[in-house]
Amino acid sequence: MIQTPGLWLTILAFVLVIGPLVFVHEMGHYLAGRLFGVKADAFSIGFGREIFGVTDKRGTRWKFGWLPLGGYVKFAGDMNAAGQPDAAWLALPAEERSRTFQAKPVWQRAIIVAAGPAVNFILAVLILMGFALAYGDSRTTTVVGAVEKGSAAAAIALQPGDRITAIGGRSVAWFEDIRRYVRIRAGEQAEVTFDRGGVSIRRTVTIGTQVQRDRFNNEYRLGLLGVAPAQAVRVSVGLLEAPGVAVRGVRDIVGMMVETLGQIITGKRSVKELGGPLSIAKASGEQLALGPDAFVFLIALVSINLGFINLLPVPMLDGGHLFFYAIEAIRRRPVRPEVQEWAFRGGLVALFALMMLVTFNDLGAFGLWKNLAGLIG
Repeated sequence: MIQTPGLWLTILAFVLVIGPLVFVHEMGHYLAGRLFGVKADAFSIGFGREIFGVTDKRGTRWKFGWLPLGGYVKFAGDMNAAGQPDAAWLALPAEERSRTFQAKPVWQRAIIVAAGPAVNFILAVLILMGFALAYGDSRTTTVVGAVEKGSAAAAIALQPGDRITAIGGRSVAWFEDIRRYVRIRAGEQAEVTFDRGGVSIRRTVTIGTQVQRDRFNNEYRLGLLGVAPAQAVRVSVGLLEAPGVAVRGVRDIVGMMVETLGQIITGKRSVKELGGPLSIAKASGEQLALGPDAFVFLIALVSINLGFINLLPVPMLDGGHLFFYAIEAIRRRPVRPEVQEWAFRGGLVALFALMMLVTFNDLGAFGLWKNLAGLIG
């Protein structure tokens, strides 16, 4: 039986997940900047006061901050949060100013900003390629092998031998496509199309709800259709095929993230399901306790999350910068500095509020609020 990981193992696991992923993300920005001749003033893992650092021959300060929840690359010419030049930038000598971030054309700045999330996705693809080469790929067809009594599938009279062709208006080729769709839609209605003896049948199903607890006593609410495949098939994957399998895996995970985020925004899913650094730390310790495969897969998931979140068009995130660069490219001139400044201030407030929310959720998931309520009476 696997024991719940201790505090120090959890902290170690969290550092082993977040540290390398932040480094990879920021290295994407740094290398893209180097490609276009932009000088980097600082490369930091962590925020706040510097704990340790060195300065290289190019004048870049490589350092560690005391708060290990992210990092940044500060390019020459980045004078403020919105990345807008100011009087100090205009006063620089022409040769020095040419090596600053703001001196570069908008397409180069966009590539530098997008390089961070892109590298996170590339890392996830490489990890999933490794899993595909080691364990193969699931190619289980959508032919029903068994139907659970009293399940959602039984309610619409699905039978062994039926072949599900679509669910929720989406065509499905493999059994995993059905599982991915159902998993995040507990209690929702969906139209199921299936083939029975050459006849296409459509029926509306209310997806069942299954509450599961893992070995660490974490509770999950999952959608359940109540069917099993006729035969599980896993095929070996060659080196040439592995990138395609990995890219599809990343695409499917991002698709689930988009849909889950949409469910939260529309109220179909509770904001209490949003987790923050504490949840990541807890999951890191648990997956490390399960073994290297589970831990490495978690790194891939967090890397995809990091890339996806940073591409959201929210000021202060990479996606916010890209949004303003898109406007600049269309208008042929930048958005006014004061507009960007206010937008990025608003983005900072929104991110701070989100961090407070997810931390509140994390503490609730750890039972803090319930324990406090018990103490009060």
